[in-house]
Amino acid sequence: MVTKTASLDLVEFIETNILPQYAGFDKAHGLAHVSSVIKRSVELASGIGADINMAYTIAAYHDLGMAGPRAIHHITGGRILARDARLKRWFTTDQINVMKEAVEDHRASASHAPRSVYGKIVAEADRDLSPQTVLRRAVQFGLSHYPELGEEKQWLRFQKHIDEKYSPHGYIKLWIPGSENERKLKELRSYISDTALLREMFDTIYKEETAET
Repeated sequence: MVTKTASLDLVEFIETNILPQYAGFDKAHGLAHVSSVIKRSVELASGIGADINMAYTIAAYHDLGMAGPRAIHHITGGRILARDARLKRWFTTDQINVMKEAVEDHRASASHAPRSVYGKIVAEADRDLSPQTVLRRAVQFGLSHYPELGEEKQWLRFQKHIDEKYSPHGYIKLWIPGSENERKLKELRSYISDTALLREMFDTIYKEETAET
């Protein structure tokens, strides 16, 4: 995990007390995911001159709300961060409020733009738009949350989700112009437009994921 520019004592606190909580979440929101979001957040913050400690902490807390209802996990996560008095060791009250809002604003389906650059950083970092990653996470989510569905119904759920979120008319928004995600989203959309190819990719991932269980 690339965190060399964040305070070492903060990193130790996060890695000891916060990140282990992700071990209980589904594959799409587990330790590998939060580690990737932290890495990308730190890189983005460094590139635009934002506070590395804030970006790192926001990323670490951003999906803690998955312990409750997924639909409001961004709100729950912001509340968890704001109520964690241990963070006062590193941050002011104003900084903690900004971080809370950033966690609240990270969700892809949010109806408004993030309220600060930190919300934009974590929202952008949360979107690993590598086509293979996006498609695999969608299959993993379906298997984890709708295990009763057979392969064909998993495909229909997968296709509907991918279209609603990532297609040209989908709800996903990118907040930092010129990011690597712009290129990746264009590539992903080329797969979405080819239903036969998308089904072939789904079938491959589905077989791999169900073979592991």
